[in-house]
Amino acid sequence: MVETPEIRLKRLRMRAWHRGIKEMDLILGGWADRFMADADAATVDAFEVVLAEADHDLYQWVSGQAEAPAELAPMIERLAADMKPTLGQGA
Repeated sequence: MVETPEIRLKRLRMRAWHRGIKEMDLILGGWADRFMADADAATVDAFEVVLAEADHDLYQWVSGQAEAPAELAPMIERLAADMKPTLGQGA
């Protein structure tokens, strides 16, 4: 059975919101809710690759505590940049 684009987006959104670390749920799930519907195929592919990484590594990369691997860096940088406006809200 071939996965439709709609099913793929739903699956990735579910994976983004159910990580195991609340901070990564908020970062990845929030990004998925805001940007995945309009993302091109390359961005969705890159996001899926990022979702395969461990939460602790992702958090360090997105927060700037560690440098992301070169192949993940463009998507990690996008996640970090897109999250900055929401991180300060409510403070």
